[in-house]
Amino acid sequence: MECKLLRALDAPPDVKCTRNICEMNNDTMLFQQSDLFSGAFPCMENIRRQGKLCDVVLKVDDQAFSAHKIVLASTIPYFHAMFTNDMIESRQNEIIMQGIEATSLEALINFAYSGRVLLDKNNVQSIMIGASFLQLNKVRDACATFLLKRLHPHNALGIRQFADTLGCTSLVESANKYIEHCFHEISLSEEYLNLPLQEVQNLLTRNELRVESEEQVFEACMRWVKHNESRAGDLPQLLSQVRLPLLSPLYLTDRVATEELIRTSHQCRDLLDEARVFHLIPERRHLLQSFRTKPRACEVRGYIYVVGGLNRHGDSLSTVEYYDPHSNEWQLAPPMSMLRSRLGVAVLRGKLYAFGGYNGKDRLASVEVYDAAKEEWSTVSPMQCKRSALGATSLGDLIYVCGGYDGVTSLNSVERYHPQTNTWCYLAPMNKSRSAGAVIACQGYVYALGGHDGLSIFDSVERYDPNTDTWTEATPMLTKRCRLGVAMLGGKLYACGGYDGSCFLQTVEMFDPNTNKWAYVAPMNAQRSRVALTANMGKLWAVGGYDGISNLVSVEVYDPAADKWTYAASMVAHEGGVGLGVISLP
Repeated sequence: MECKLLRALDAPPDVKCTRNICEMNNDTMLFQQSDLFSGAFPCMENIRRQGKLCDVVLKVDDQAFSAHKIVLASTIPYFHAMFTNDMIESRQNEIIMQGIEATSLEALINFAYSGRVLLDKNNVQSIMIGASFLQLNKVRDACATFLLKRLHPHNALGIRQFADTLGCTSLVESANKYIEHCFHEISLSEEYLNLPLQEVQNLLTRNELRVESEEQVFEACMRWVKHNESRAGDLPQLLSQVRLPLLSPLYLTDRVATEELIRTSHQCRDLLDEARVFHLIPERRHLLQSFRTKPRACEVRGYIYVVGGLNRHGDSLSTVEYYDPHSNEWQLAPPMSMLRSRLGVAVLRGKLYAFGGYNGKDRLASVEVYDAAKEEWSTVSPMQCKRSALGATSLGDLIYVCGGYDGVTSLNSVERYHPQTNTWCYLAPMNKSRSAGAVIACQGYVYALGGHDGLSIFDSVERYDPNTDTWTEATPMLTKRCRLGVAMLGGKLYACGGYDGSCFLQTVEMFDPNTNKWAYVAPMNAQRSRVALTANMGKLWAVGGYDGISNLVSVEVYDPAADKWTYAASMVAHEGGVGLGVISLP
């Protein structure tokens, strides 16, 4: 009988393979149960919860946690080193733990058995500390990702310091980039005001701070010094990091020179005199060259989003596309919920807002916002006045919409939107009614440029001071323009294209706040009325428009160093006048 069985086994196998059989030949068969390990750890976790077969107790404060040494050593590097290297703890059944909180230890012991840990805003920091202590690097990195997605101007400094303490360099670098990107908002936080001197100096020194003007750096410096009377003696050291020569002569005279702490300090007055000489004696500027005379490298780099506008038949669009600087191509994004032409667009905290416009039938008061991370649009509180051909811009934590057309008349009214409260309020009206004008934030002010009132086209410019809720006349442009594009680049304001009442314009002019003067730069290659203009990657991008004959799909890019315009990739889903905004790359 035995011989027959052996002879049968020598015969060629006739067996169907299953997912548990890895290899088989005439002499051997390797069997593997693929779900053994995935089922083993839940079984061990259940055994542990019953208090069976446990051979170690970990104590923190007055709490104790039973576990199996073999499981801890297999899953947690800290315990692997402890239990396999003949340390005294390897022979103990009870171990007192230091440097980790009880709740974190419990969560990470559970992780050893389940491979899961639930993070929330209340436990993430303590678990990250515990994971670093136990050398659970993947858990630590998951905590860092959780914190990264929750960076905010009010916590970014604290998160960076926390990450630095744990040696989590990736989170430190990401927090640093966020701090540089949102420096102005961060300088308003309690965290900033409570920083030690050396860290404030380190911040003010950074060349990468993204600020609207050096005024924001000066104000941040003074805000920190005045927060505590004992800091007055630190002002000269901090003020030396502010690039005073980049401030306008008017600001130096009216704001900096009148500051009592500066007036009473010889060192501060010397820095102020350096800035004055820089402006008063241009021929000596080469003698004053230092980091204080060089603009900060706060170049915006992001995706250029084009929204709404008109098609070739004159119909309003809800279409959205964006330019990807990596691929040098335009790609489609989710459309808006409503048709909108002649709309206003502003970007704040990485979200793009679309205001009002015309849907082919009515002027709109509605507002929607695009979250690029989620790739979705949502509606927010509508404006108090319906508007098309309006201007919109963000300044600080707020968004301003100015002028436009309500279907009856050109408007001079101004509204401000507060995203955190989702509320609107009216502000002081502009001195002129401006439809098809342009609006931009510059050095802490909101500028309104050009446009028309239904009768006349303007070269005039006025600016709004949020501190006084007043509009004042500013230096007019060299050319009257409506349907123009406007953008800020390198601390200077650019106005391009538009319509002057008889010609479709290709001229471009630049305003320098330091000299308070306009000057022409190289004209665009094409005439562009209804042009949209933005700054991105250290250059200006003029998108679409109307040349007097046809709507344009083309895009031009201006290099300020070469003073030259060149063509870039054309839009694929739009033509003519569009709304435009840049969402910065992470």
